[in-house]
Amino acid sequence: MQVDEGPRPAGSPASEELAEHLVTALPNGALEPVPGGLQNVVGELPGSGPVIVVGAHYDTEAKIPGHVGANDGAAGTAAVIEVARALERELPAGHREVRFVLFDGEEEPAGCPEARFLECALRGSKAYARAHADEVGDMILLDYVANRGLSIPREANSDPQLWASLREAAARVGAGDRFPAEGDGELAIVDDHIPFVEAGVPSIDLIDFTYEFADTPQDTPDKLDREALDAVGEAVTELVLGLAAEPAE
Repeated sequence: MQVDEGPRPAGSPASEELAEHLVTALPNGALEPVPGGLQNVVGELPGSGPVIVVGAHYDTEAKIPGHVGANDGAAGTAAVIEVARALERELPAGHREVRFVLFDGEEEPAGCPEARFLECALRGSKAYARAHADEVGDMILLDYVANRGLSIPREANSDPQLWASLREAAARVGAGDRFPAEGDGELAIVDDHIPFVEAGVPSIDLIDFTYEFADTPQDTPDKLDREALDAVGEAVTELVLGLAAEPAE
């Protein structure tokens, strides 16, 4: 459905139309404004603190004509929505609060060179972290999570302890092979988890940066694998169920 909207750069009419749909797909959905006329889509399952954030971005590349972001945005967004549905059914009584945040403006705007990505991109996650990082205990980001041959080692900016918990959760649901130890920490990626990392929040980024169609118009659904996306969703749901049952600090 997201890809059928076509390119969805931050601030575009297509992005705004998509946001109006996404807000109805999350529990207690709401739109939070982001400076520059953008908006994060936020849902929540209220509970005790500290909050667990499960996030993805829903915008596509502004400077790549025809970029529909099947894996780079749409897959992570779809997974967050389905994880929210599963958790709404399965969370135990007395659970920690879980928030689902679909970030706007992850991609750099037109005119921003790659060298300035950290400076001018991540607009939605920067705004959310500024407003809420002191409430957050764990942050889980889903980015390239549905490509064929999916393999996600820990990227260097991801918290080792939280990643170990993800691996354990993945093993429990039969998805352990998607998160191999080989390649751990070899690549540091600047993504929507970085504003939370900088605020001292344990954060992890689920991203297969070997995806060959990244940042191209060929990032379309025919390049994806439903079983890979399901494995990530099952692992993240299991991880959050475990975290949410922990006593509040």
